[in-house]
Amino acid sequence: MASEMGKLEVIFYVSSCGVCLFFLSFLINFFRKVWWIPIHTQSMMRSQGIQGPAYRFYHGNTTEIINAATHHVFSNPNELSHHNVFSTVLPHISSWVKLYGMNYLSWHGPRAHMVVTEPDLVKEIFNNKDGAFPKVELDEYFKKLVGDGIATTRGEKWYTLRKLSNHAFHAECLKGMIPAMIASVETMLERWKCREDKEIEAFQEFKVLTSDVISRTAFGSSYLEGQHIFDMLTQMAVIITRNKYKVRIPAVSNLVKTADDVESDKLEQGIRNSIVNMMKRREDAAIMSQSSDSFGSDFLGLLLKAHHDDDDPDSRISAEDVIDECKTFYVAGHETTASSITWTIFLLALHTDWQHEARKEVLEFFGCQNPTPDGLVRLKIMNMIINEALRLYPPVVIVPRQVLKQVSLGKLKLPENMVIEIPVLAIHHNSQLWGEDAHLFNPKRFAEGVAKATNNNVAAYLPFGLGPRTCVGSNFAVTETKIALSMILQRYQFTLSPTYVHSPVPLITMCPQHGLQIMLQPLHLG
Repeated sequence: MASEMGKLEVIFYVSSCGVCLFFLSFLINFFRKVWWIPIHTQSMMRSQGIQGPAYRFYHGNTTEIINAATHHVFSNPNELSHHNVFSTVLPHISSWVKLYGMNYLSWHGPRAHMVVTEPDLVKEIFNNKDGAFPKVELDEYFKKLVGDGIATTRGEKWYTLRKLSNHAFHAECLKGMIPAMIASVETMLERWKCREDKEIEAFQEFKVLTSDVISRTAFGSSYLEGQHIFDMLTQMAVIITRNKYKVRIPAVSNLVKTADDVESDKLEQGIRNSIVNMMKRREDAAIMSQSSDSFGSDFLGLLLKAHHDDDDPDSRISAEDVIDECKTFYVAGHETTASSITWTIFLLALHTDWQHEARKEVLEFFGCQNPTPDGLVRLKIMNMIINEALRLYPPVVIVPRQVLKQVSLGKLKLPENMVIEIPVLAIHHNSQLWGEDAHLFNPKRFAEGVAKATNNNVAAYLPFGLGPRTCVGSNFAVTETKIALSMILQRYQFTLSPTYVHSPVPLITMCPQHGLQIMLQPLHLG
């Protein structure tokens, strides 16, 4: 009996030692990640002249960022005469750039985030030689939104998907999408007829418009058919925004699901099911037609053809790839273009002299007829206005990259596991790059093109990124914007409503927090 008790005591002792060692190892690893590495990184960067707000245990600077955003966005709507939105949309970056310089170090939880606004360094990051600055690993919510599509993936898979997208948005393919874009704008303008001489909420109108264009051009359907997907994507975007600066403990978050975790899981599954049903309908139709081109020539058709490609197995993509590409295009094509059209209309409603000049050019090229591909290319004043709108109100305000292993950036040595943030808005509003009128709406700066406006500094203008991963849909977005603006200008004069409150906020893209209310006045052309 005594012998048995002795064995039990030994087992208990060994087990206790094992548990103690496990917890000791866990604590050492935990404090290494949340204290030693941040302090070491902070010291390393300060020794190279990179300053920034001090690291605070575990939460980093997230509390300061949230407080700054809450104070500025909700308390201080911008004055309309001055488009200095950098200080209100990204108040923490605006404040810290002034305090610490063009490049500084901050903290999202225990992970270092280096903010870079110096153009030469920005150019080096975007060029991404040797893959030194890849796309960041997305958080769980963002992964549910876009999956592992072209916007996030890397390596051979990215090359395959990029090749497909380049084909989908080739100039000739884009020209073939113009009738569908025109049809979508006509549908919107039909709704506006009963709102003439009244206020309309333009931002919501443009969200419906861009959703309809995506549905028609990429998926061979209409907005009504895709509305359920867009509604779910919008709900997911709200969850992402709500959790943007929350710091979670990985071990705990894997065990305990929050209400947002549960809701986002349901939304992800709902979006996936809707896209799978859309794919199945197209595949069933292809089987019935037995045609070599049976999947269709739109974006979904190209993806399905690549998925079923028996001639080139190396280029074949999986069903999950098709789903993720559809999600990415729904999000990027919808959000980016809605933002672009919204802020361009806002600026034209505010600066009616430029609205008049743009209308005069549109009527000169198209009269009262629908836009043509050749005419759209020749719209010089329209180009200037869109470029300036994208400079003042870029859809994406921050572009993140990451450092996987220690690399050089300029004269700096960056440690592994660092995130680099490129605040596009800061660069676009930098008076050293754009002059003293950087915060003013002045399309004339683009009269001789982007290169002349930036003094050939390619890293000064980044509405669609730069380098090998420039947004593949940029021409699609600009073409859609030109068509929408042209057709609106042909039919209406518009001004800002007295109810409009100027408060841009960064969600997935930069958008008006309270919408864009404009007053429509129909034109009576002879």
